Amino acid sequence: MEKQIQEALAKFESLVREQLERNERIKATKEFTDFDNLDKIVIGVCGGDGIGPIITKESARVLEYMLKDEVESGRIVFKYIDGLTIENRVKVMKAIPDDVLEELKECHVILKGPTTTPQAGDKWPNIESANVAMRKALDLFANVRPVKLPDQGVDWTFFRENTEGAYAVGSKGVNVTDELAMDFVVCTSEGTERIAKIAYEYARKNHKDRVSIINKANVIKTTDGKFLNICKEIGKDYPEITTDEWYIDITTAKLIDQKRRKDFKVFILPNLYGDIITDEAAEFQGGVGTAGSANIGKKYAMFEAIHGSAPRMIKEGRGQYADPCSMLRATVMLLSHIGKQEEADILERALDICMLEEKKLTITGRSDGATCSQFGEYVMETVRKLYKQR
Repeated sequence: MEKQIQEALAKFESLVREQLERNERIKATKEFTDFDNLDKIVIGVCGGDGIGPIITKESARVLEYMLKDEVESGRIVFKYIDGLTIENRVKVMKAIPDDVLEELKECHVILKGPTTTPQAGDKWPNIESANVAMRKALDLFANVRPVKLPDQGVDWTFFRENTEGAYAVGSKGVNVTDELAMDFVVCTSEGTERIAKIAYEYARKNHKDRVSIINKANVIKTTDGKFLNICKEIGKDYPEITTDEWYIDITTAKLIDQKRRKDFKVFILPNLYGDIITDEAAEFQGGVGTAGSANIGKKYAMFEAIHGSAPRMIKEGRGQYADPCSMLRATVMLLSHIGKQEEADILERALDICMLEEKKLTITGRSDGATCSQFGEYVMETVRKLYKQR
């Protein structure tokens, strides 16, 4: 038993040193990329695996159409990146193969399809989530997920801390003995301050009058307590914005309270809570297949669907019926991020028409609905019409 304890302590010491080094690295980057001053913007397109390449293809062709003038002038370059399939990652036993990571680092922004994450009991070995690895490698600390239901008065924006919390060392837990396993939660001052600041800045710029800090600090007192207290301190710099705090469990209940949920505007959440609750929120606007997300860092940004690679759909031969709307919503956010707000507004309007208003085609995930490419073409046709109406 003593030997097992000492081995576990050695692993824990290694993790502590690793996170202290990481903390120093993230403090070193001070400024965000200014896209207005870049001579060339490189957009990486990485399909992932499962349904990823299928739905990413539809977003890529919309982007190519909307940005064709700047592609022709050389200001925008598309870089297509393969290699994030589960087979390729397992072959080198890395969440992201080294050559793929180097390609990703050559891009300013990345449009990324879903990737398969191994789980206990399946046929794949235990390698880290490619998403988690990419967020850490590129320091994509803010996961931004909007959810809107105009007819119900819902306009939520979630700022999920992306690089810490329960996911920071999720593949590095310790089996102390056959009867005891332990995982770890990470919270740093720098990591919390920057997610709080970007959330409050967004609220100020977009005239949102409330920021809600989601936590479980009554039970997880050290890390959640630190997260809560730092966010509240940052909130003092924004006196025009009301700051409130909610425990994660009651938040999930209040989001389905039709009277109370209208009060929420902007959320700041630790990693795990943000992952769970944004999936719940997406259900209100049609499910996770309808929601995109942004992963923002100071140097890089990555845009993706909020759902996984749906290996069951591929196994059952239904991949062609995958819903591209999540990736298309993420594409709206990508366009906005690189300063193409007019194009972002056009694509968002086209999606609202196709998904919520006209609804000439419906995606069901099966042969009784439209295929991914058919729905993608429907969106393209709508975008073309909106361009002509300008």
